[in-house]
Amino acid sequence: MARLVMKFGGTSVADLDRIRNVARHVKREVDAGNEVAVVVSAMAGQTNKLVEFCRSASTLHDAREYDAVVASGEQVTSGLLAIVLQDMGVNARSWQGWQVPIKTDENHGAARIKEIDGGFLSERISQGQVAVLAGFQGISPDNRISTLGRGGSDTSAVAIAAAIKADRCDIYTDVDGVYTTDPRIVPKAQRLDRVSFEEMLEMASLGAKVLQVRSVEMAMVHGVRTFVRSSFDDPDAPQVGVGDLPPGTLICDEDELVEQQVVTGIAFTKDEAQISIRDVADKPGIAHSVFGPMADSNINVDMIVQNISPDGATTDITFTVPETDYDRALKVLEDNREQIGFQNLEGTRDVVKVSVIGIGMRSHAGIAAECFRGLAGKGINIRAITTSEIKISVLIDSAYTELAVRTLHSLYGLDG
Repeated sequence: MARLVMKFGGTSVADLDRIRNVARHVKREVDAGNEVAVVVSAMAGQTNKLVEFCRSASTLHDAREYDAVVASGEQVTSGLLAIVLQDMGVNARSWQGWQVPIKTDENHGAARIKEIDGGFLSERISQGQVAVLAGFQGISPDNRISTLGRGGSDTSAVAIAAAIKADRCDIYTDVDGVYTTDPRIVPKAQRLDRVSFEEMLEMASLGAKVLQVRSVEMAMVHGVRTFVRSSFDDPDAPQVGVGDLPPGTLICDEDELVEQQVVTGIAFTKDEAQISIRDVADKPGIAHSVFGPMADSNINVDMIVQNISPDGATTDITFTVPETDYDRALKVLEDNREQIGFQNLEGTRDVVKVSVIGIGMRSHAGIAAECFRGLAGKGINIRAITTSEIKISVLIDSAYTELAVRTLHSLYGLDG
């Protein structure tokens, strides 16, 4: 017998037929003798409708009332799933975030979970009751409903799993696991049986959209074994995968990995923009004069490249920001032109960041050189580079995205 948290996203609960399919997955685990908590998202498209209602009502709506509106989607789904489970003869009850309670900070619309008391929930589950929880929501310090930001149901599920000391958190989604890269770009991409928390965190933050970044962070901090699998598999099909797991990908501690590949996957993100500041005086404090205002405006800066002129008098600074912050970043720089002292300001949205990820890179030299040689062989120019212990990221022109991803996927032997 195991204690499981099962999380189902919006496409998995898009209508009553799919909710009934989800209920069959839950009943399978209950019939196997497992203790189960379920976390659900709103039906596909419902949150977008609720958000649009708020925007149509007022462009300057109160964030607390916004949360009260958009959190209702998960409330509907959790209630419907509980009703369907009860109709199947399963002892089930729906729970909202405030009933657990899932305590968050006061940042409405993008709240962070501060504390979950899983005692009462654990007691109910141990008595054989299936807890069906509304994801994406909690309760703020002022006793108002709070929401965790888009994709927050993944974070809810992992946090609940940590709070009730679950053996595993199963994330059911519209894909059957984590792949070496996007199979739509590289048909030869392979599903990974296991991947470390660190690698998944890099993959999620660098473009892989299987899991929300904050959910992976929480899983890593609390050591929650997280399993990505498909909700569209037949609930009655044999649960046969690798080891003692059904088909899917287990995200776990590094010491659970039987064999460590040098490179685990290739990720890419098109949500990048590049900005270059030309002919800035090369003197102490110039970097702070550029990036200080960025930080004050809550604009995240990623890749940074600085080139000093031959005479050492001036420098060019190139960096990337999220594409959504591009216009705002340009305005911040223009507003601080006198303080920074640059001559020209240039930028483009037509770039993509491609990343090579793998914990095996820690102990293998020459991985970066292979990457650069492979891209050069295809005539792909690199605009900027960043590295860490387990990743290499390059910024390239977006027109070369598919060619770069396919080249690197083959280069590191991931085609299978």
